[in-house]
Amino acid sequence: MLAIDLITDTIPPLKISDTGSKALLWMDEFKVRQLPIVKNLEYVGLISEADVLDLNQPDEPLEKHKLSLTLPYVTKYQHMFDVIKVMSSLDLSLLPVLDEDRYLGIIPLQHLFRCFSKMSAIEENGGLIILELNINDYSLAEIGQIVESNDSKVLSSYVTSHADSTKLELTIKINKTNIANIIQTFNRYGYTVKASYQDSDYSDDMKERLDYLMNYLKI
Repeated sequence: MLAIDLITDTIPPLKISDTGSKALLWMDEFKVRQLPIVKNLEYVGLISEADVLDLNQPDEPLEKHKLSLTLPYVTKYQHMFDVIKVMSSLDLSLLPVLDEDRYLGIIPLQHLFRCFSKMSAIEENGGLIILELNINDYSLAEIGQIVESNDSKVLSSYVTSHADSTKLELTIKINKTNIANIIQTFNRYGYTVKASYQDSDYSDDMKERLDYLMNYLKI
């Protein structure tokens, strides 16, 4: 999924003629910590709540202030993973999308999470297996064959690695909730199954985690 597919029109940009007070009002209304500023369709920068609170005259237009704005953005054809990386590294609640210098819209964090949940099959019924592997032993093809040998399919997978370790964790989502036979096969092939979720335990646990995160994002 590309950045252009993640844009929503739920949060409008600020104009340079808008005031700091309006920026604070919108941040509170839309539950975000930053807002983009545009001049016509040109992206001027991202203003934060802290930036607005530092203004001496918040009721004056933003264009009358000497603002030191950050300019984070992604282009419309960048992948969702690039969006996640930028937002995570800069701790952003939204991220502007540009077509060259032209402002197209923003991607809110909550919307990004919902799209990622759908793409990664989090909401699909099935089981979850977490494998611990040496980096040199990682073969998604072999892992897929093991799952398919048990008449099952891998719906999605993602890797968690650590810079100071030679091991990684592979999380795979399976299209069946009864994954006991798959786990036995992994054990037989010498894989380390670090954790697994199946049936209602998995569904209830994931629902609880998703609800908790969504409530957190609304703060």
